[in-house]
Amino acid sequence: MATSIYFPQRGNGYPEKARPANALPTHSSAVREKWQRHYHTSSWLVPVSLPIPGVRTRRLRLMLPNLPRLHQSTTTRFGRRRGRLLLALGFFAVVFTVVMMVSLRDRFVPEDRNWPAYQEPPTLIYRREDLQRIWEWEVAAGHYPSGQKIPETIGLLTPPLNPALPPRKTSTIPTRFRPPSVTDTTGIGAKRVYVDIQAKPPNVAYPPRPLSGSVADLDVVMEHCDFSQNKYVRDCLEILRLGGGLDNGARVRRGKMDEWKYIYVEDGELQNSTQTVPPVNPALALKSQGVADPNAGFSKKRNTDWEPHVHFPQPPEYIAHQDRPASCVENPHLFHMFWTGPFTDKPYLALLSFLYTQNLGLHIDPEHDDPVCRPKFWLWINPGPAASVPNPTAMRDMFEQLKSNPWASPFLHPRFKDVIQFKLWNTTEQLDGVPELKDEWRDLRDTLFNSGGVVEKIPQPVDSVTTKEETSGTASAEGTKTEGEKDDKVNRVGSKSPSSYDRLSVILSDMARFVLCHRFGGIYLDADTILLRDWEELWGWKGAFAYRWSRLERYNTAVLKLNKGSALGTFLFRTALKNGLDFHPMTVSRYTKDAALEPLLLRLPDALFDSAWLNTEDFQRERPPQPYFTEFGDFFFTPRERSAAPHALGFNGFFRGAYSYHFHNFWWQPFDATRNWPDLGPRFINGERQARTQADASMLERNEFPEDLVADDKRDLDWSVVIKRTFEAYIRGEAPNMYGEWVKW
Repeated sequence: MATSIYFPQRGNGYPEKARPANALPTHSSAVREKWQRHYHTSSWLVPVSLPIPGVRTRRLRLMLPNLPRLHQSTTTRFGRRRGRLLLALGFFAVVFTVVMMVSLRDRFVPEDRNWPAYQEPPTLIYRREDLQRIWEWEVAAGHYPSGQKIPETIGLLTPPLNPALPPRKTSTIPTRFRPPSVTDTTGIGAKRVYVDIQAKPPNVAYPPRPLSGSVADLDVVMEHCDFSQNKYVRDCLEILRLGGGLDNGARVRRGKMDEWKYIYVEDGELQNSTQTVPPVNPALALKSQGVADPNAGFSKKRNTDWEPHVHFPQPPEYIAHQDRPASCVENPHLFHMFWTGPFTDKPYLALLSFLYTQNLGLHIDPEHDDPVCRPKFWLWINPGPAASVPNPTAMRDMFEQLKSNPWASPFLHPRFKDVIQFKLWNTTEQLDGVPELKDEWRDLRDTLFNSGGVVEKIPQPVDSVTTKEETSGTASAEGTKTEGEKDDKVNRVGSKSPSSYDRLSVILSDMARFVLCHRFGGIYLDADTILLRDWEELWGWKGAFAYRWSRLERYNTAVLKLNKGSALGTFLFRTALKNGLDFHPMTVSRYTKDAALEPLLLRLPDALFDSAWLNTEDFQRERPPQPYFTEFGDFFFTPRERSAAPHALGFNGFFRGAYSYHFHNFWWQPFDATRNWPDLGPRFINGERQARTQADASMLERNEFPEDLVADDKRDLDWSVVIKRTFEAYIRGEAPNMYGEWVKW
């Protein structure tokens, strides 16, 4: 690349030419001329500008040795001949030094050496032997229904028996060619039959419910949806839609689609049902081969001792998902959600989406006894600030507030009592209920709000957390606080705007999701999540999962599935305890990566739960899914040029095939600004009246609501409006749910 001496800049940003066509020098002023004449004798360095490719108006400026100045200085001091000789020797010395450094590097540094780069500090506290125990326990419990390899660094000598995986044909490899450790499991499970789910005539207007006891093969889902393998969200949703039978009436001929089938049922008994699963006794492959360090390949957390050897009870007996009624007692299908502060339209819509999509039996007479393992929704409420002083009457206060809240009161109806339950969150009680934490978490009380290594300091009152009697609830008395005190980070309850974000409650929810799933089992959902289809086959997958953080190979735990009392849960809590009780999803990603346990907490593609995320970060915009969101706000404020789609396509046109949609916060933005009240019909008219009165005080003096006119509504309905009104029409009895079922009261 050619270089040029730095010249004075013209007004358009380009350097002045040194000489015109007549070869005479030109200068913009006498000062510039004088500077140009004497610059080379006044400095050892000279500025040089290089063009920047693709940037016409900017140049890269470098300072290089001033050769004329150097030549003049040496010849003046040592004479012309000796000066030039010294300059030549100096030049050859520099060249020789560079050549020697390169040759020494090539001789003594291996070609495959990875030069050190910045790495996050290790978090590992378990030895290889304990990590093997965790792997063997999870596999024996049926929590690894996957054919993916076990990381070689775990170092198992014998493949664990896997009751959740059918037998596979394996080729015999001579002993001398086998790796030092095994990476496969031995399947002893029932045969898998992949089903073709389609609506059958004459019932083709709505998709059929998933088969009872069906399971989603997430290995197949990963094959077609993994962003790391350059798979598109649009293509993934098509496979999820067709394989799940959600394309009722809209399927066009595509040829044979057996490779797109991802839902199966287990057929028959375990292949080796008479062979009992051996007790967990890890084989130290690397240690048995004489390696000095049995934990070679693992980096322990600094300044921390290894955890004592962990021993687990016998794994629970594996029960096929097709035997749902028998297994429902031990493994209930629980959705958990955490909410702080007054009930709003955000948890309201999450609960409506649960009623609209899940197989709850609401289309069956209430007196009818149907032996179905119905999902349940446990909404955990922390009514006060995240770090508030406990209140012994919090439980009673919580239900009084729910009854008087127009958004919450409909879900207290007796028709929903078996499927929706409100629970009071109590931090002390919950942490005491985790065996891995109960004896030690109080030592970290001052740093309890830890997110990604950043600790939010909370002033602790004297003896604020001592006994269980003092911690039976959450404080609600705030009458003596000023407005400024109520809005600080300690006393903030819920996020009312982008500037008043309730960070402490967000950090608390990061921990709460792991506590709830480990104690009770089930799936945790963030409160800014809307369910879009039946999750039957996801319940059938016995393993644990979260989903991918957009383009990054990290977890997003907005959706989290863990098994009750699992070995993986024990690992996560003990590791988090020794790392400051940090449950931020980025930090959890480090926990599992450092311990080679990532396959046990499967990182699903975000297309399943967060289909717009990649588009909002400028990825895959050349082939986006439907709808096309360039930012999460498009859900609430659909761009004008795309605003015809929501009303025309409706719920069926909203990321069809995905299991849920995560709209990422926007707690302060109403779903339906023009009808910002629960519109559930005469059965829940009192709540509607209360909400409409709060929105318009003139309604208080009227016995009846004024007639709603279409002229008063927004002309182009946003996606959030269409979704809300669709769910409400089902509860009013004006439309069936997405599977063609009508609610029966």
